[in-house]
Amino acid sequence: MPCDYRKYPENWFSEIRPAILKRAGNCCEGIDRFPKCFAINGEFHPDTGSRVVLTIAHMNHDIEDSRPENLRALCQRCHNTHDAAHRAGTRWRKQYAGKGQEGLFA
Repeated sequence: MPCDYRKYPENWFSEIRPAILKRAGNCCEGIDRFPKCFAINGEFHPDTGSRVVLTIAHMNHDIEDSRPENLRALCQRCHNTHDAAHRAGTRWRKQYAGKGQEGLFA
């Protein structure tokens, strides 16, 4: 899903993202399911085999909350795993928004 960076702070690319990548040592910081991921940005992922592109995840899913403790450098596997339930809930809300109870049983 493309990211709308217009909603991010102006210093996202110049200060915030570089600071998180530096803190992470340019490696995935992992999630509860994969706490020792440590996949290296630009290298091949040791488990998936795909080239790692680190992204910065908002751990509470609030893109307006850019506190360092809410941000984590994650590889694709960790970021997608972290976001899966949130994305499913968002899809469900969009699909059934405004439909009332009849939408729940369609």
